Amino acid sequence: MAIRSILHYPDPRLRQKGEPVTAITGEIHELVDDMAETMYAAPGVGLAATQVGAPHRVFLIDIASEDEPSKLYVFINPEITKTEGECLGPEGCLSFPGISEDIKRAAKVSVRALDRDGKPFELTAEGLLAVAIQHENDHLDGVLMIDRMGMLKKRIVQRKMQKRSAEDRA
Repeated sequence: MAIRSILHYPDPRLRQKGEPVTAITGEIHELVDDMAETMYAAPGVGLAATQVGAPHRVFLIDIASEDEPSKLYVFINPEITKTEGECLGPEGCLSFPGISEDIKRAAKVSVRALDRDGKPFELTAEGLLAVAIQHENDHLDGVLMIDRMGMLKKRIVQRKMQKRSAEDRA
């Protein structure tokens, strides 16, 4: 296992769509293991393969708090099949370090995916898990949280991230 570099906005690779996984191979298992190590080290509650430069439709989520046992969800080729209601709440993103903004999401989602071993499963989620599923699934479509912000907030976040990017390059 290895910790991979997380891409930061405005890296154009964050806009690439993930490609469906056609077979659960050793490469996919290695990617999942590396993503888990990367997500926990960051620390974060979710990570999409596209955020580490891997062009696959894979994301991980673990919303357990520090005093709870870990519950790692692996979603391969996820498909959100149903959404219900609406909620507005703060979101952060490992590709937008230090940024937290209120984002409008569905309050409840149903998702179908394959697990780490390629076994199909379906899950209905609410609360933080539902938000995280939508957020990470957006990454696989090249959609970022900044795309869900109002124009003023979007401009402020773009400036902050561009300044950070320039400082990182210097």
